[in-house]
Amino acid sequence: MRLLILLFLSGFVACRNDASSFITAEQAIQPDSIPGQCPYLTKDNKGNAVLSWVRMTSDSTAQFCFAVSTDRKTFSQPVAIPGSETIKPHGENLPKIIYKPSGEIIALWGAASASKKNKYSGSVYYCQSFDGGKTWNAARPLVKDTAGYDQRYYDVALLPNGEAGIIWLDNRKTTGKEGSALFFATTQDTSGFVNERRISEPCCQCCRTDLFIDSKHNIHILFRAILQDSIRDMVHAVSTDGGNTFSAPKKISNDNWVLRACPHTGPSMTENKEGIHFAWYTGGANQGSWFTSSTDNGNTFQVPDSVSSLGSHPQLATSPAGDIFIVWDEFGGNGSSNKRIGIQQRNARGKAIAHRFLTGVDVNASYPVLLPLSSISTLVAYTIKKGDRSFINYQYLKIND
Repeated sequence: MRLLILLFLSGFVACRNDASSFITAEQAIQPDSIPGQCPYLTKDNKGNAVLSWVRMTSDSTAQFCFAVSTDRKTFSQPVAIPGSETIKPHGENLPKIIYKPSGEIIALWGAASASKKNKYSGSVYYCQSFDGGKTWNAARPLVKDTAGYDQRYYDVALLPNGEAGIIWLDNRKTTGKEGSALFFATTQDTSGFVNERRISEPCCQCCRTDLFIDSKHNIHILFRAILQDSIRDMVHAVSTDGGNTFSAPKKISNDNWVLRACPHTGPSMTENKEGIHFAWYTGGANQGSWFTSSTDNGNTFQVPDSVSSLGSHPQLATSPAGDIFIVWDEFGGNGSSNKRIGIQQRNARGKAIAHRFLTGVDVNASYPVLLPLSSISTLVAYTIKKGDRSFINYQYLKIND
Protein backbone atom coordinates (compact mmCIF):
# COMPACT_ATOMS: atom_id res chain seq x y z
CA MET A 1 0.00 0.00 0.00
CA ARG A 2 1.45 3.29 -1.07
CA LEU A 3 2.29 5.85 1.55
CA LEU A 4 -0.02 8.87 1.54
CA ILE A 5 1.86 12.10 2.08
CA LEU A 6 0.05 15.17 3.27
CA LEU A 7 0.74 17.88 0.72
CA PHE A 8 0.14 20.84 2.96
CA LEU A 9 3.43 22.55 3.73
CA SER A 10 3.71 24.62 6.88
CA GLY A 11 4.99 28.11 6.17
CA PHE A 12 3.40 28.15 2.73
CA VAL A 13 -0.15 29.22 3.38
CA ALA A 14 -2.67 28.70 0.61
CA CYS A 15 -5.64 30.97 0.05
CA ARG A 16 -8.55 28.80 1.04
CA ASN A 17 -11.77 29.22 2.95
CA ASP A 18 -12.14 25.59 4.01
CA ALA A 19 -9.14 24.57 6.10
CA SER A 20 -10.36 20.97 6.24
CA SER A 21 -9.86 20.50 2.50
CA PHE A 22 -6.42 19.50 1.24
CA ILE A 23 -4.58 17.42 -1.35
CA THR A 24 -2.68 14.24 -0.57
CA ALA A 25 -0.44 12.27 -2.91
CA GLU A 26 0.63 8.69 -3.17
CA GLN A 27 4.31 7.94 -3.41
CA ALA A 28 5.88 8.75 -6.77
CA ILE A 29 6.26 5.75 -9.09
CA GLN A 30 8.80 5.25 -11.85
CA PRO A 31 7.00 3.16 -14.49
CA ASP A 32 10.08 2.21 -16.50
CA SER A 33 13.62 1.28 -15.50
CA ILE A 34 14.88 2.57 -18.85
CA PRO A 35 15.64 6.32 -18.96
CA GLY A 36 12.90 8.46 -20.46
CA GLN A 37 11.41 11.91 -20.74
CA CYS A 38 8.48 13.89 -22.21
CA PRO A 39 5.52 12.33 -20.35
CA TYR A 40 2.02 12.94 -21.70
CA LEU A 41 -1.34 11.90 -20.26
CA THR A 42 -4.63 11.22 -22.01
CA LYS A 43 -7.52 8.74 -21.98
CA ASP A 44 -8.31 5.93 -24.38
CA ASN A 45 -11.73 5.41 -25.99
CA LYS A 46 -12.81 3.39 -22.95
CA GLY A 47 -11.91 6.08 -20.42
CA ASN A 48 -8.70 4.45 -19.19
CA ALA A 49 -5.69 6.61 -18.35
CA VAL A 50 -2.86 6.45 -20.89
CA LEU A 51 0.70 7.52 -20.12
CA SER A 52 3.11 8.02 -23.02
CA TRP A 53 6.75 9.08 -23.05
CA VAL A 54 10.04 8.94 -24.94
CA ARG A 55 12.11 5.93 -23.99
CA MET A 56 15.87 6.61 -24.30
CA THR A 57 17.07 3.25 -25.57
CA SER A 58 20.69 4.46 -25.71
CA ASP A 59 22.61 7.73 -25.46
CA SER A 60 21.74 8.50 -29.07
CA THR A 61 18.55 6.54 -29.84
CA ALA A 62 14.99 6.80 -28.56
CA GLN A 63 11.52 5.39 -29.16
CA PHE A 64 7.99 6.57 -28.42
CA CYS A 65 6.02 4.26 -26.12
CA PHE A 66 2.84 4.20 -24.06
CA ALA A 67 1.13 2.26 -21.28
CA VAL A 68 -2.51 1.95 -20.20
CA SER A 69 -4.02 1.79 -16.72
CA THR A 70 -7.27 -0.13 -16.35
CA ASP A 71 -7.38 -0.02 -12.54
CA ARG A 72 -6.26 3.55 -11.77
CA LYS A 73 -3.40 2.08 -9.78
CA THR A 74 -0.85 0.56 -12.15
CA PHE A 75 0.11 0.79 -15.81
CA SER A 76 0.63 -2.00 -18.32
CA GLN A 77 4.01 -2.87 -19.75
CA PRO A 78 5.17 -0.17 -22.21
CA VAL A 79 4.15 -0.62 -25.84
CA ALA A 80 6.79 0.67 -28.26
CA ILE A 81 5.55 2.38 -31.42
CA PRO A 82 7.45 1.09 -34.48
CA GLY A 83 8.88 3.72 -36.78
CA SER A 84 9.23 6.32 -34.01
CA GLU A 85 13.02 6.02 -33.85
CA THR A 86 13.24 9.40 -35.61
CA ILE A 87 11.83 11.08 -32.49
CA LYS A 88 13.52 14.19 -31.09
CA PRO A 89 12.63 14.54 -27.39
CA HIS A 90 11.53 18.02 -26.38
CA GLY A 91 9.42 18.98 -23.38
CA GLU A 92 7.57 21.72 -25.30
CA ASN A 93 7.19 19.70 -28.51
CA LEU A 94 5.62 16.78 -26.65
CA PRO A 95 5.02 13.48 -28.44
CA LYS A 96 1.31 12.72 -28.06
CA ILE A 97 -1.20 9.95 -28.50
CA ILE A 98 -4.91 10.33 -29.19
CA TYR A 99 -7.74 7.80 -29.35
CA LYS A 100 -10.71 8.23 -31.66
CA PRO A 101 -14.12 6.84 -30.58
CA SER A 102 -13.75 4.27 -33.35
CA GLY A 103 -10.81 2.76 -31.46
CA GLU A 104 -8.19 4.11 -33.86
CA ILE A 105 -5.01 5.25 -32.10
CA ILE A 106 -2.86 8.01 -33.57
CA ALA A 107 0.67 8.52 -32.25
CA LEU A 108 2.46 11.78 -33.12
CA TRP A 109 6.01 12.96 -32.52
CA GLY A 110 8.52 15.56 -33.63
CA ALA A 111 11.76 14.79 -35.43
CA ALA A 112 14.77 16.94 -36.22
CA SER A 113 14.83 18.00 -39.86
CA ALA A 114 17.55 20.58 -40.34
CA SER A 115 17.34 22.51 -43.60
CA LYS A 116 19.45 25.10 -45.41
CA LYS A 117 16.92 27.74 -44.38
CA ASN A 118 16.71 26.76 -40.70
CA LYS A 119 19.16 24.48 -38.92
CA TYR A 120 16.66 24.09 -36.07
CA SER A 121 13.71 23.05 -38.24
CA GLY A 122 11.77 19.89 -37.59
CA SER A 123 9.02 17.63 -38.88
CA VAL A 124 5.95 16.07 -37.30
CA TYR A 125 5.36 12.37 -37.97
CA TYR A 126 2.43 10.15 -37.08
CA CYS A 127 1.22 6.60 -37.44
CA GLN A 128 -2.07 4.83 -36.81
CA SER A 129 -3.21 1.61 -35.19
CA PHE A 130 -6.62 0.05 -35.77
CA ASP A 131 -6.23 -2.96 -33.45
CA GLY A 132 -5.52 -1.47 -30.05
CA GLY A 133 -1.82 -0.87 -30.63
CA LYS A 134 -0.90 -4.40 -31.71
CA THR A 135 0.12 -3.28 -35.20
CA TRP A 136 0.79 0.13 -36.73
CA ASN A 137 0.89 1.49 -40.25
CA ALA A 138 4.09 3.09 -41.53
CA ALA A 139 5.03 6.43 -40.00
CA ARG A 140 4.44 9.38 -42.32
CA PRO A 141 5.02 13.13 -42.21
CA LEU A 142 2.16 15.41 -41.27
CA VAL A 143 3.01 17.75 -44.16
CA LYS A 144 3.81 16.57 -47.67
CA ASP A 145 4.12 19.99 -49.30
CA THR A 146 7.77 20.42 -50.29
CA ALA A 147 7.53 24.12 -49.40
CA GLY A 148 6.93 23.10 -45.77
CA TYR A 149 10.30 22.37 -44.23
CA ASP A 150 9.53 23.19 -40.58
CA GLN A 151 6.62 21.87 -38.49
CA ARG A 152 6.78 21.88 -34.68
CA TYR A 153 4.94 22.64 -31.42
CA TYR A 154 1.66 20.97 -32.27
CA ASP A 155 -1.42 20.00 -30.27
CA VAL A 156 -4.23 17.54 -30.97
CA ALA A 157 -7.80 17.22 -29.74
CA LEU A 158 -10.85 15.07 -30.41
CA LEU A 159 -13.48 16.88 -32.50
CA PRO A 160 -17.25 16.53 -31.94
CA ASN A 161 -17.62 14.38 -35.06
CA GLY A 162 -15.18 11.77 -33.75
CA GLU A 163 -12.27 12.90 -35.89
CA ALA A 164 -9.02 14.37 -34.55
CA GLY A 165 -7.93 17.95 -35.08
CA ILE A 166 -4.37 19.26 -35.00
CA ILE A 167 -2.68 22.66 -34.96
CA TRP A 168 1.03 23.30 -35.43
CA LEU A 169 3.61 25.98 -36.15
CA ASP A 170 4.80 25.99 -39.77
CA ASN A 171 7.33 27.91 -41.86
CA ARG A 172 4.80 28.59 -44.63
CA LYS A 173 3.83 32.10 -43.59
CA THR A 174 2.87 34.86 -46.03
CA THR A 175 5.09 37.54 -44.50
CA GLY A 176 8.83 37.96 -44.39
CA LYS A 177 8.68 38.95 -40.74
CA GLU A 178 10.04 36.80 -37.95
CA GLY A 179 7.95 33.94 -36.67
CA SER A 180 5.85 31.04 -37.90
CA ALA A 181 2.35 30.49 -39.23
CA LEU A 182 -0.28 28.46 -37.40
CA PHE A 183 -1.89 25.63 -39.41
CA PHE A 184 -4.97 23.47 -38.76
CA ALA A 185 -5.96 20.08 -40.17
CA THR A 186 -8.32 17.22 -39.34
CA THR A 187 -8.42 13.48 -39.87
CA GLN A 188 -10.77 11.87 -42.35
CA ASP A 189 -11.93 8.33 -41.59
CA THR A 190 -8.78 6.17 -41.69
CA SER A 191 -6.90 8.40 -44.12
CA GLY A 192 -5.01 10.41 -41.53
CA PHE A 193 -4.72 14.20 -41.48
CA VAL A 194 -6.04 16.11 -44.50
CA ASN A 195 -7.20 19.56 -45.57
CA GLU A 196 -4.43 21.54 -43.89
CA ARG A 197 -4.81 25.33 -43.91
CA ARG A 198 -3.12 28.35 -42.43
CA ILE A 199 -5.28 30.06 -39.79
CA SER A 200 -3.01 32.72 -38.22
CA GLU A 201 0.38 34.45 -38.26
CA PRO A 202 2.89 35.48 -37.07
CA CYS A 203 3.41 33.16 -34.10
CA CYS A 204 6.35 32.77 -31.75
CA GLN A 205 8.20 29.91 -33.40
CA CYS A 206 9.32 28.06 -30.26
CA CYS A 207 6.40 27.73 -27.82
CA ARG A 208 3.85 24.96 -27.67
CA THR A 209 0.32 25.62 -28.88
CA ASP A 210 -3.00 24.54 -27.36
CA LEU A 211 -6.09 23.17 -29.12
CA PHE A 212 -9.27 22.78 -27.07
CA ILE A 213 -12.85 21.77 -27.90
CA ASP A 214 -15.49 23.10 -25.51
CA SER A 215 -18.82 21.60 -24.47
CA LYS A 216 -20.64 23.63 -27.13
CA HIS A 217 -18.37 22.20 -29.86
CA ASN A 218 -16.45 25.45 -30.36
CA ILE A 219 -12.81 24.98 -31.39
CA HIS A 220 -10.39 27.14 -29.37
CA ILE A 221 -6.76 27.83 -30.17
CA LEU A 222 -4.19 29.42 -27.87
CA PHE A 223 -0.64 30.39 -28.79
CA ARG A 224 2.11 32.95 -28.26
CA ALA A 225 1.90 35.56 -30.98
CA ILE A 226 4.49 38.04 -32.18
CA LEU A 227 2.85 41.46 -31.95
CA GLN A 228 4.30 44.76 -33.15
CA ASP A 229 7.46 42.92 -34.23
CA SER A 230 8.78 42.22 -30.71
CA ILE A 231 5.94 41.62 -28.20
CA ARG A 232 5.40 37.93 -27.43
CA ASP A 233 2.07 37.58 -25.63
CA MET A 234 -0.57 34.86 -25.52
CA VAL A 235 -3.55 35.16 -27.85
CA HIS A 236 -6.80 33.23 -28.19
CA ALA A 237 -9.07 32.60 -31.18
CA VAL A 238 -12.20 30.49 -31.59
CA SER A 239 -14.12 28.80 -34.38
CA THR A 240 -17.87 28.39 -34.01
CA ASP A 241 -18.33 26.72 -37.40
CA GLY A 242 -16.30 23.53 -37.04
CA GLY A 243 -12.95 25.02 -37.96
CA ASN A 244 -13.96 26.61 -41.26
CA THR A 245 -13.18 30.09 -39.90
CA PHE A 246 -11.55 31.45 -36.77
CA SER A 247 -11.98 34.75 -34.99
CA ALA A 248 -9.19 37.30 -35.00
CA PRO A 249 -6.64 36.41 -32.28
CA LYS A 250 -7.12 38.42 -29.08
CA LYS A 251 -4.63 38.86 -26.23
CA ILE A 252 -5.68 37.10 -23.06
CA SER A 253 -3.49 39.44 -20.99
CA ASN A 254 -1.61 42.67 -21.66
CA ASP A 255 1.77 41.36 -20.56
CA ASN A 256 3.62 43.28 -23.29
CA TRP A 257 6.64 41.00 -23.05
CA VAL A 258 9.24 42.44 -25.41
CA LEU A 259 11.60 39.68 -26.46
CA ARG A 260 13.59 38.69 -29.51
CA ALA A 261 14.35 35.14 -28.41
CA CYS A 262 12.67 31.80 -27.75
CA PRO A 263 10.78 31.47 -24.42
CA HIS A 264 10.10 27.72 -24.87
CA THR A 265 7.06 27.79 -22.58
CA GLY A 266 3.56 27.67 -24.01
CA PRO A 267 -0.02 28.01 -22.73
CA SER A 268 -2.79 25.70 -21.56
CA MET A 269 -6.59 25.88 -21.61
CA THR A 270 -9.59 24.17 -20.01
CA GLU A 271 -13.33 24.67 -19.38
CA ASN A 272 -16.01 24.25 -16.74
CA LYS A 273 -19.55 25.59 -16.29
CA GLU A 274 -18.17 29.02 -15.37
CA GLY A 275 -16.33 29.49 -18.69
CA ILE A 276 -12.94 28.83 -20.25
CA HIS A 277 -9.72 29.15 -18.28
CA PHE A 278 -6.11 29.76 -19.21
CA ALA A 279 -2.63 29.35 -17.74
CA TRP A 280 0.61 30.65 -19.24
CA TYR A 281 4.08 32.02 -18.56
CA THR A 282 5.33 35.53 -19.21
CA GLY A 283 8.72 37.11 -18.73
CA GLY A 284 7.25 40.62 -18.83
CA ALA A 285 7.08 43.10 -15.97
CA ASN A 286 5.01 40.64 -13.93
CA GLN A 287 7.06 37.50 -14.50
CA GLY A 288 5.91 33.96 -13.84
CA SER A 289 2.91 31.70 -14.42
CA TRP A 290 -0.53 33.30 -14.51
CA PHE A 291 -4.20 32.38 -14.68
CA THR A 292 -7.24 34.05 -16.23
CA SER A 293 -10.77 33.16 -17.32
CA SER A 294 -13.34 34.20 -19.89
CA THR A 295 -17.09 33.87 -19.39
CA ASP A 296 -18.03 35.06 -22.90
CA ASN A 297 -16.17 32.67 -25.19
CA GLY A 298 -13.01 34.76 -25.34
CA ASN A 299 -14.47 38.19 -26.02
CA THR A 300 -13.20 39.50 -22.68
CA PHE A 301 -10.82 38.15 -20.04
CA GLN A 302 -10.69 38.58 -16.29
CA VAL A 303 -7.82 40.34 -14.55
CA PRO A 304 -4.91 37.86 -14.48
CA ASP A 305 -4.10 36.17 -11.18
CA SER A 306 -0.60 34.98 -10.30
CA VAL A 307 -0.01 31.25 -9.95
CA SER A 308 3.71 31.47 -9.16
CA SER A 309 6.22 34.25 -9.80
CA LEU A 310 8.85 31.57 -10.46
CA GLY A 311 6.67 29.10 -12.35
CA SER A 312 7.02 28.04 -15.97
CA HIS A 313 5.56 25.35 -18.27
CA PRO A 314 2.07 25.49 -16.69
CA GLN A 315 -0.58 22.94 -17.58
CA LEU A 316 -4.16 22.97 -16.35
CA ALA A 317 -7.24 20.76 -16.43
CA THR A 318 -10.73 20.59 -14.93
CA SER A 319 -11.93 17.84 -12.60
CA PRO A 320 -15.40 16.30 -13.04
CA ALA A 321 -16.47 18.38 -10.02
CA GLY A 322 -15.51 21.58 -11.85
CA ASP A 323 -12.40 22.49 -9.85
CA ILE A 324 -9.34 23.60 -11.82
CA PHE A 325 -5.88 22.14 -11.25
CA ILE A 326 -2.65 23.75 -12.46
CA VAL A 327 0.80 22.14 -12.43
CA TRP A 328 4.09 23.82 -13.29
CA ASP A 329 7.83 23.66 -12.63
CA GLU A 330 10.07 26.23 -10.94
CA PHE A 331 13.53 26.52 -9.47
CA GLY A 332 13.56 25.59 -5.80
CA GLY A 333 15.11 28.80 -4.50
CA ASN A 334 17.93 29.29 -2.00
CA GLY A 335 20.43 28.92 -4.81
CA SER A 336 19.19 25.46 -5.83
CA SER A 337 19.69 24.52 -9.47
CA ASN A 338 16.95 21.90 -9.18
CA LYS A 339 13.41 22.45 -10.37
CA ARG A 340 10.38 21.27 -8.41
CA ILE A 341 6.77 20.55 -9.37
CA GLY A 342 4.01 22.76 -8.01
CA ILE A 343 0.27 22.14 -8.03
CA GLN A 344 -2.58 24.54 -7.36
CA GLN A 345 -6.28 23.87 -6.93
CA ARG A 346 -8.83 26.54 -7.86
CA ASN A 347 -12.58 26.41 -7.45
CA ALA A 348 -14.96 26.52 -10.41
CA ARG A 349 -14.82 30.33 -10.50
CA GLY A 350 -11.03 30.30 -10.57
CA LYS A 351 -10.25 31.27 -6.98
CA ALA A 352 -7.12 29.62 -5.58
CA ILE A 353 -7.97 27.30 -2.67
CA ALA A 354 -4.89 25.05 -2.29
CA HIS A 355 -1.27 25.29 -3.35
CA ARG A 356 1.81 23.15 -2.68
CA PHE A 357 4.76 21.23 -4.15
CA LEU A 358 4.90 17.58 -5.16
CA THR A 359 8.69 17.37 -5.21
CA GLY A 360 11.37 18.86 -2.98
CA VAL A 361 14.55 20.71 -3.81
CA ASP A 362 16.50 17.46 -3.55
CA VAL A 363 14.79 16.23 -6.74
CA ASN A 364 15.28 17.88 -10.13
CA ALA A 365 11.83 17.63 -11.75
CA SER A 366 10.29 19.42 -14.73
CA TYR A 367 7.60 19.48 -17.45
CA PRO A 368 4.59 18.21 -15.47
CA VAL A 369 1.34 17.08 -17.09
CA LEU A 370 -1.92 16.16 -15.39
CA LEU A 371 -5.10 14.17 -15.96
CA PRO A 372 -8.12 14.42 -13.61
CA LEU A 373 -9.61 10.95 -13.16
CA SER A 374 -12.58 11.77 -10.92
CA SER A 375 -13.80 14.48 -8.59
CA ILE A 376 -11.39 13.17 -5.92
CA SER A 377 -8.47 11.80 -7.95
CA THR A 378 -5.93 13.39 -10.30
CA LEU A 379 -2.88 11.88 -12.00
CA VAL A 380 0.32 13.90 -12.47
CA ALA A 381 3.44 12.85 -14.41
CA TYR A 382 6.77 14.61 -14.88
CA THR A 383 10.42 14.09 -15.75
CA ILE A 384 13.11 13.76 -13.06
CA LYS A 385 16.82 14.14 -13.62
CA LYS A 386 19.26 11.70 -11.98
CA GLY A 387 22.80 12.69 -12.83
CA ASP A 388 22.98 12.86 -16.61
CA ARG A 389 19.89 10.66 -17.11
CA SER A 390 16.18 11.41 -17.06
CA PHE A 391 13.30 9.18 -15.90
CA ILE A 392 9.51 9.35 -15.82
CA ASN A 393 7.62 9.60 -12.54
CA TYR A 394 3.89 9.68 -11.87
CA GLN A 395 1.78 10.28 -8.78
CA TYR A 396 -1.88 9.79 -7.93
CA LEU A 397 -3.34 12.72 -6.00
CA LYS A 398 -6.35 12.48 -3.72
CA ILE A 399 -8.60 15.51 -3.34
CA ASN A 400 -10.19 15.58 0.11
CA ASP A 401 -13.34 17.62 0.49
